[in-house]
Amino acid sequence: MVDRPAPKKDSTRTGSIPVELDATDREILRSLGQDGRMSNTDIARRIGVTETTIRKRLAALIEGDYVNIVAVPTPKLAGLTVSAILGFSVELRSLSAVAQALVEQPEVRYCGISTGRYDLIVEAFFADHEHLVDFVTNVLGRMDGVTNVETSLILKIEKFSYEWEIP
Repeated sequence: MVDRPAPKKDSTRTGSIPVELDATDREILRSLGQDGRMSNTDIARRIGVTETTIRKRLAALIEGDYVNIVAVPTPKLAGLTVSAILGFSVELRSLSAVAQALVEQPEVRYCGISTGRYDLIVEAFFADHEHLVDFVTNVLGRMDGVTNVETSLILKIEKFSYEWEIP
């Protein structure tokens, strides 16, 4: 195995230049994507390399901030049984401030600045409908710059995944 240098910083943008993943890296990530508790030994056996190779490759991916290995509880386990997508219309001069205020809310799991009908799209989870009403009324209703919010309840989650295909 050839040790790879740490990714170089690019002064023209924030973050790192993307790492070049080879077939071994992809197989490590694929294996962990299927079973995040798979041992380095089991991964090594599965893809035909040494455990040391797996340990070093995985350490480099974690250190380079390209992968995180975490247990992610489902919203249901956290007692959050109501899921909603919220579309926000916002005074453009307030866009960053509103986005930051939303990011700080514990109910918000995803917040993206968007084009089209809404300026911001948010995914949020709630314990029940009363929790949602309280959030819309007492949190969103008090935010300066918000001109409209459209809330869509998710009636049934058909797919909830953190799997990404690595090119």
